[in-house]
Amino acid sequence: MYLAEARFALWADFIERTFLDEEFKELISKGIINGATSNPAIFKNAILTSSAYKEQLSTLQALSPKEKYEALAVYDIQKAADILRPLYDSGDDGYVSIEVDPFLCDDADGTIAEGLRLHATINRPNVMIKVPATDAGYSAMEALASAGIAVNATLIFSVEQAVKCASAFERASHKASVDTVISVFVSRIDRAIDEVLRTKGVETGKMGILNAADIYNRVEALNVPKCRVLFASTGVKGDEFRASYYIDELLAPNSVNTAPIATIDAFVKGGDTVLKLPVGSAIIEDHQTNVANAGIDMGMIIDQQIREGLEAFKVAFSEILSELE
Repeated sequence: MYLAEARFALWADFIERTFLDEEFKELISKGIINGATSNPAIFKNAILTSSAYKEQLSTLQALSPKEKYEALAVYDIQKAADILRPLYDSGDDGYVSIEVDPFLCDDADGTIAEGLRLHATINRPNVMIKVPATDAGYSAMEALASAGIAVNATLIFSVEQAVKCASAFERASHKASVDTVISVFVSRIDRAIDEVLRTKGVETGKMGILNAADIYNRVEALNVPKCRVLFASTGVKGDEFRASYYIDELLAPNSVNTAPIATIDAFVKGGDTVLKLPVGSAIIEDHQTNVANAGIDMGMIIDQQIREGLEAFKVAFSEILSELE
C-alpha cells in the first residue's frame, strides 16, 4: 500500500512490454505501486506503437486477429502478474486487470464465458477480470466473483451503477471470498462540463471529484466484504490543474487510485498525502445544485459518458483487430 495506515493503494494504469521489464519493477521495488490495470485503449497503444511485440507477432500469423490480440495481451498480463506475485502472496494487492471483449458488454453469458476462459488461460490467481457496468455486466460480475475470480467493475459514472455492482459482489460474497473493485471514472465528467461551468462562474474540476466522493460514500456504507472503490480516469489534460490533482483530491481510506505513470510520478514528487475523503453529503449536494443551476443535466451527462466510454473501448478494440489482420 502506498499509505498503509489508510489502506490507500496506487496502481499503474498502463501496460507495455518494455515498461514491464524496466520501470514497472522499479516502481514496485520503491513501494510506489502495488497493482496495474489495462483496457483496450492501453493495449491498442502498446501493441500498435511498440516494437517489443514484433517478435511474438511473427509467430502468430496462422491465428485470427482476436487470437493474436489475446496471445499478446495474455503474455503481458502473465508477465505483470508474475512480477506482482510477491505482493499478492503477502496480502498487499498485487493485482493486474484485463478487460473482456467490449463488444460483449450487453451479453451476460458471453462475458461470463470469456471471463472464465481468460482467467483459465492466464492461470494466475492475481488477475482481475474487468467487466463494464452494464445490465449484462452486473450478472457477469456476480457469476465470476461467485466462481472465485477477482473482478474489476469498470466504466462507472453513477451511484446507481456502483450500487448495482456492490450488490452483485455482496451476493457473490456468500459463495466465494474474493477481492473486487468498483472503478469510478472521474476526470471525464469534468472535461464534459467544465467549459460551461466556467462561463457560469461555477467552480471547475469539482463535479467529477464530488461525484466520485458520493459513490465512495455509498459503497463504503454498504460494507461489502473485500470490495473497494477504485478511482480511474485520474490523469489531467491541459494545465488548469496540477498533474497529481485527481490523486490528491481523492485520497481516501480503503481505496485504490489507478493513474498514468506521469500522474503517479507527479504525485510522488509533490502530491498532497492528506486524506480528502469522505466528503460530507451537504458539500456534495451544494455543488450538485450549483451545477444544475448552471443548466447542466448531470443525468444526461452521465448517460452520455457511459455510452462514449463503451464506444471508445469498442473502437480501440476494433482498431487493434484491424491492424492484426
